[in-house]
Amino acid sequence: MTRSLAFGFAIAAAAAGLAPDPISAQRIEWGAQLVGAWHAVDRTPDGGALRELRIVQPVATLMTRLGPHFRVRATANLEGLTIPDGELLLGGWGEGFVDRRHPHPSLHAWVAEATTDVGCGRIRCRLGAFVGKGFVPFGSDDPMSRPFLRFPVNHHLAQILERAVVGLQAGGGIVTLEGALFNGDEPEGPGQWPRIAGRFGDSWAARVTLEPIDGVELAGSAAGVASPEHRPGAGADQDKVHLGLRVDRALGRGRVRGLAEWARTSELDGFFVFSCRLAEIGWSGRRLAVHYRAEATDRPEEERTEPFRSARPHLENSILGITRWTTHTVGLVGRLGSRAGGGRLDGIVELTRGRVGTRQAGAFDPRVTYGGEMFWSVSLGLRVAVNMADHRMGRYALQAAHH
Repeated sequence: MTRSLAFGFAIAAAAAGLAPDPISAQRIEWGAQLVGAWHAVDRTPDGGALRELRIVQPVATLMTRLGPHFRVRATANLEGLTIPDGELLLGGWGEGFVDRRHPHPSLHAWVAEATTDVGCGRIRCRLGAFVGKGFVPFGSDDPMSRPFLRFPVNHHLAQILERAVVGLQAGGGIVTLEGALFNGDEPEGPGQWPRIAGRFGDSWAARVTLEPIDGVELAGSAAGVASPEHRPGAGADQDKVHLGLRVDRALGRGRVRGLAEWARTSELDGFFVFSCRLAEIGWSGRRLAVHYRAEATDRPEEERTEPFRSARPHLENSILGITRWTTHTVGLVGRLGSRAGGGRLDGIVELTRGRVGTRQAGAFDPRVTYGGEMFWSVSLGLRVAVNMADHRMGRYALQAAHH
């Protein structure tokens, strides 16, 4: 299947005049990272406090550039081996995990991309295309490529990832338009591939991005996702919208990075509605970085088969209620060592204080499940990385080339 996608994309690129230049030298870029993380969380669903030491975010990336127009990107993720039962993260949910961040598939992304410039008078116009398995053009960047160790609660509201996707792009001046078709089903385990037969093309997404000045992005996106919670396709469909503002600019002897986003997901034609608001701000210098996140996110509460798991796949919609998770996270990253070849060693400290409340009660009471409404968590991490600086995972073709 991977060969057929690549072959088909190469034919389409050649037909559009985007075939790789055989005279141009091939260029290969790679990167890798992992984090040794210790988490302590108070008020977990199995009662009291819990502490764990795990290896998280073990990823390797590879990008091959073939001439000026064509490249292939791949990202491998080994969380299926290091956190098969998920990462302890109060508020985390998705793919049958609740209050644990689920491990991502071993092949996190594999995407072939093509770009070209076209004449548009005085405006520089660009066209792009991408195909493979990866992120859908919807929402904000992958949390793994942002400075925080702790994933936000809104991960499944503000991103759509690990799908078989085909996308087209057009850009002119400060505007970039993207549209894509993909399969609606989410992976049920680290080794699972998207379901192509009967599912590919049942879902769509579109995004418009404005960059009025260098380092400032405004983006709006929408998506219709068919039956993400039920692989055969008999589950509830989702309608999603997202608005975001991203800033990445030099400030003094460092850089300031910020993100503000709002997202809304509705199921069963609006019978269930989940929304989120998130803001991140941070500054990074040569040796030290600080960051802060505030978040308020709605989360579906489903019948649990054990304290940290819910039934998957769903045979029917089993939402017992909707909770709202309000969190404040502050973090500090210190550069402990670096090498000229791109290697670095970082120490990470993060503290989260939050509250879980009921937005739509139903049959779920967080005070019964967690023994209270307030919670806190502390995370200590040691990140080892090579060539991973400023890596925006999930941005392809025109947006990857632009940045």
